[in-house]
Amino acid sequence: MAGVDPASLPERKRDRLKRAMRVPLGVRTSDLPKRAASAAVMLAIVALAFWVGGWAVTVLIGAVAVACFWEWQRMVRARSLSAFAKAIWMAGGVLYIGLAAWLMLELPLDALPVIIGVVIFTDSCAYFAGRTFGGPKIAPRISPSKTWAGLLGGMLGAALFMWIIMAVLIWNDGETGQSVPQLLIAPMSAVYVAMGAVLAVAAQVGDFFESWMKRKAAMKDSSALIPGHGGVFDRIDGLLPVVILVGLGFMYFL
Repeated sequence: MAGVDPASLPERKRDRLKRAMRVPLGVRTSDLPKRAASAAVMLAIVALAFWVGGWAVTVLIGAVAVACFWEWQRMVRARSLSAFAKAIWMAGGVLYIGLAAWLMLELPLDALPVIIGVVIFTDSCAYFAGRTFGGPKIAPRISPSKTWAGLLGGMLGAALFMWIIMAVLIWNDGETGQSVPQLLIAPMSAVYVAMGAVLAVAAQVGDFFESWMKRKAAMKDSSALIPGHGGVFDRIDGLLPVVILVGLGFMYFL
């Protein structure tokens, strides 16, 4: 197609041409230092809050919830909705984010790093599996980068994390008289693997839901609060449904 002006092509062909063009590595990674610095700061804040415990964790969860709801209402206001529909969406945001925040405060403090670990393993393994294997998209109109291979990779990563971490936690409890290798093949191991896979799906659902909200609001990110990462909602979209699922499970069974 040498010598052809892309602007003269039909829209569908222009989109195909854009997808076919390779973005230089320097452009794709230009914001990497900023993203790495922001990630380091976020990890330091979370680690400090958990180290202090008590009020520090409460303040952190409250601040994150307030910031997330601010971004939620920002996306709702950007949509062409009636006043009544916007009020319903606002109430839904209070319920969704507020329930997750309340359950995080009600859960044992030791459970929170496990929940966060599940989400991190899901996102990381889904990213690498999707990049490595590619394949069919799950919902290209909502999130063009999400593939079925990525979803499966995320489920396997979260299942592996739960399988190992639960064996280590039970072993450290000191009441089983078993070693970690024995616990890894114990009958309950299948339950932990299934739990990890289910929580991975929940995390992906949360990710898709936020992507859908951003698309409806014609926004790339929920905000620009975190340099290189977008908004708070962008970072915890998968965490919210996982916390709700685990929190309600704890309340129901325990």
